[in-house]
Amino acid sequence: MTLALFDQEPRLLLAPEAWLLRGFADRDGVNVLDALRAVLTVAPLRNMLTPGGQRMSVAMTNCGALGWVSDRGGYRYVHADPVGGLPWPAMPGLFLSLAQRAAQAAGFSQFVPDACLINRYHSGDKLSLHQDKDERDFGQPIVSVSLGIGAVFLFGGLARKDRPRRLTLTHGDSVVWGGQSRLNYHGVAPIAPACHPLTGEYRFNLTFRKAG
Repeated sequence: MTLALFDQEPRLLLAPEAWLLRGFADRDGVNVLDALRAVLTVAPLRNMLTPGGQRMSVAMTNCGALGWVSDRGGYRYVHADPVGGLPWPAMPGLFLSLAQRAAQAAGFSQFVPDACLINRYHSGDKLSLHQDKDERDFGQPIVSVSLGIGAVFLFGGLARKDRPRRLTLTHGDSVVWGGQSRLNYHGVAPIAPACHPLTGEYRFNLTFRKAG
């Protein structure tokens, strides 16, 4: 069952050292989207390939010193955008501030991300259960910020077989996980058709990591 009516506390503990922060980015929403649009003009969204050659449904790009990419060569972080060969755009100061404030609210006071993966979801798009394990330092948390239309976030355990918790995320929500839960499986259920006044038919997700 999707937890929509019973998980509306401002701070919800999902697992040890894993928190849902309701509406955390609300006050920054419009400015964050303005900064996001500036990033997308430099590093446009694209649908990457899995190592097996399948086209991902979710469109992605990056900002920061490092960017996450996927192609037939595998999953990895690189300093330059493979499209054009230029460095990824710098992480906007507002992005960095938002990520650090969310991390601190979840108990991680020393978080300094060097990578921000930007995902854009449309109706029907999904993200299969996976672990974030391409980073060098698992001692740093993951900070995820939702913008635009809603999504059902799946947050599981340390084994793929663990039944994931289903959480309805809306504009401005942030999820932070680290420590004992740093390698928990997570994903996004297929996006339902919707429209948001700031993003139209899309959901954007900013995922901040310390990759290098």
